[in-house]
Amino acid sequence: MERMSAVVSSMVRHNVNGMEEAPNSFVPDVLSRKPPQRAVEAEPLLTAEDVAKRLNVSTDWVWDHSSRKTPYLPVIRMSDGVLRYRRSEVEEFVNERERASLLRRKRR
Repeated sequence: MERMSAVVSSMVRHNVNGMEEAPNSFVPDVLSRKPPQRAVEAEPLLTAEDVAKRLNVSTDWVWDHSSRKTPYLPVIRMSDGVLRYRRSEVEEFVNERERASLLRRKRR
């Protein structure tokens, strides 16, 4: 403990009034600290059944399009072959398919 206080005291500097002052690295900068952020609520993950209902397709279709080397659907592979999906990514998938179909219609 004495050794530590000797190191700290050797790092003390004097301000313009001759008062001892700790270097900036030792003074907590309370004003510049950001308030602790609440953990962002993670959206619940969907099952293949949930996605099948949303897309109005069979669960087999969802599994087939999620199990490819380059999956058609945005999928999260969990352990033991469990597949999960983020609602936002499934919605983005629907939006992309809609844009693609509109582009095909315009070309005709």
